[in-house]
Amino acid sequence: MSRLEGPIDKSMGLSFRPEIRSRLLRTPVAESGASWANRYQQLLWLSDTVVLVVVLLLAAQLRFGPGGGELGIATFEIGYPTFSVVVAVLWLATLGIYRTRDIRVLGLGLDEYKRVVSATVSLLGILAILAMALSIEVARGYFALAFPLGIAGLLASRWIMRSWLNWQRLSGHYLARVIVLGRRRDVSYVIGQVRKKSGAAYQVIGVALPDGNSQTFMKDGKENVPVVASITTVVDAVKKFNVDAVIVAGPVRGGSRYVQELGWDLEGTDTEIILATGLTSVAGPRIHARPVEGLPLMHVELPQYKGMKHALKRILDITFSAAALLILLPVFIVLAIVIHRNSPGRVFFRQERIGRTGEKFFMYKFRSMVQTAEDDKAALLALNEGAGPLFKLRDDPRVTNVGQWLRKYSLDELPQFWNVLIGDMSLVGPRPPLASEVEKYEKRVLRKLYIKPGLTGMWQVNGRSELDWQDSVRLDLYYVENWSLAGDLLILLRTAKMLIRPEGAF
Repeated sequence: MSRLEGPIDKSMGLSFRPEIRSRLLRTPVAESGASWANRYQQLLWLSDTVVLVVVLLLAAQLRFGPGGGELGIATFEIGYPTFSVVVAVLWLATLGIYRTRDIRVLGLGLDEYKRVVSATVSLLGILAILAMALSIEVARGYFALAFPLGIAGLLASRWIMRSWLNWQRLSGHYLARVIVLGRRRDVSYVIGQVRKKSGAAYQVIGVALPDGNSQTFMKDGKENVPVVASITTVVDAVKKFNVDAVIVAGPVRGGSRYVQELGWDLEGTDTEIILATGLTSVAGPRIHARPVEGLPLMHVELPQYKGMKHALKRILDITFSAAALLILLPVFIVLAIVIHRNSPGRVFFRQERIGRTGEKFFMYKFRSMVQTAEDDKAALLALNEGAGPLFKLRDDPRVTNVGQWLRKYSLDELPQFWNVLIGDMSLVGPRPPLASEVEKYEKRVLRKLYIKPGLTGMWQVNGRSELDWQDSVRLDLYYVENWSLAGDLLILLRTAKMLIRPEGAF
């Protein structure tokens, strides 16, 4: 007998039609979150071990040659190959201490990569202190090779493993089975956010509503989500459907007392409770929990718009843009010749945009339209397909033949490296708006001007022109309040991927 038939009807007062049963059974109920998590963590441990052993032995060979060299410790000596194995063991232990293989950080976000880097830097510091305290003569060249290669190797292997994991999740595997509990509006929002993120790691097998027993499914957009319980019978549903987590979406009847009792009822089931915070525009690193005399307090750091972090961002901008301009100079020359021969007019297009704090600047692009594009715009306003105050046309008649593929692969944006170098823009940031667009901004949207506009940004790696106005604003504001250098590097990597496989550009 199926685990979804018979007893479920008696315990929860629900009877599921065959099509709903099939949806609930999309992932085999025998596959618990703990089992696949253990397998994946073992794969990570194996890949980390292989990477570290290879990198450390390679560093010894590159530094000392085939002999490997010897290291003096007190009254005896050991070869660097043996020392490399010791360092590999310590490195693996440090990765474990920093919980780099914690299932909560795998497959999504930057936290996994940050923990790997933090563990490596900490180990390097500890080894340096031990070498000084014990008077161990360690070749600096060995460490100079081993640790950069180790970080690169670990991050690369983690990225490969993550890509494989996300591919598995797209196929319906390696997902945590969850029930979303709460009011209909809050439940619908959480489910929508889970669906938007391919790497969210959750499969929503059903929902628990306050009036759950009165219906068999909840209409959510084009989807019918099974209602598997009410908030009073959710524990029975957890046990019968082999659920890995219950997501509590927003406030529920009974408040914190209900959540506490739900936790008690779930003890011994290996099922987690996940509280969906209402702070939708606040990233995890800005949120810190601090219990005070049994009272759990949540601290939310305010966004900072100056200081050392922004100075480091500026250094990255100058270094990267200067290098890009030098490397891309031959490409600039070729594109300039092609544009000049394709249509009459200037090679570069200069347009006034609004930068940080409302300062005006001229943004440079390769010309992708006819010379009279600005004069022809008025006649096309009625055909606007852009979101909000943006003007966009999918088949804009002003775009030249060369301009079409320049835009498709974002090659027309390359001259903006000059804007980045001179400080008008940053490599990553919100989209640089026109003055006419800023005039239509609501008060909250003006927060986009708190930092420099970017050559690329979250809007570009999440759909570009395919985004509606609300999503575009939400992404830009999220970036403004939560940006980090690690996040910028990730966006730059995703942008490089978008240049190869462009989406949403017109």
